Amino acid sequence: MGQEQAKAAGKAPRKVLAVASGGGHWEQLMLLRETLESHDVVFATTDRKIAQQRGVADAEVLPDCNQNTPFRALLCALAAVRILLKHRPHIVLSTGAAPGYFCLLAGRLVGAKTLWIDSVANGEELSMCGKLSKRTAHACLTQWEHLADGSAVKYRGAVL
Repeated sequence: MGQEQAKAAGKAPRKVLAVASGGGHWEQLMLLRETLESHDVVFATTDRKIAQQRGVADAEVLPDCNQNTPFRALLCALAAVRILLKHRPHIVLSTGAAPGYFCLLAGRLVGAKTLWIDSVANGEELSMCGKLSKRTAHACLTQWEHLADGSAVKYRGAVL
C-alpha cells in the first residue's frame, strides 16, 4: 500500500526517519525502501552523493563518525538532534552505523519508536552500536539467527 492508498483508506502515513551511513549500511537500507512506501519517509545518510545515486534527492546529511572520531561524533549527535527536531518522525529506523545510532537516541528523546537492524556484515557478533541499541532501541534485530538472544535481540531474517 503506497502513501496515496493509505490516505484513501483513511490511514495517515506514519513519518519514518530511515538512517544509514554510506556503503553497505546504506545499501541494506535501500533494500528496505519498498517496504516503507506506505509511509512518509525521510532518508538520512553521511554522503549526499550515494543518496542521489539511489534517487533520494532530498536526504538529510550527517557527519560520518565512529568511536575513533570523538569530535565528529559530537557534531554527528548534534546533527541527529537537529534532524529529529526538524522532522519529528513517529519511527526511526537504522541499519547502522554510529550516525544511525545517534538518530535512534535522538528519536527516543522526541518519543519516536526506534528500530535498529544490525548490519549483515556483523556475523560474528553484534556491532558496537548494535550492542548499545539492544538496550536503547524499542526493537533490535540481527540478520544472523545465531546472534539472536530471544529477548533483546531478535532474528526476523536478512535484508539481503
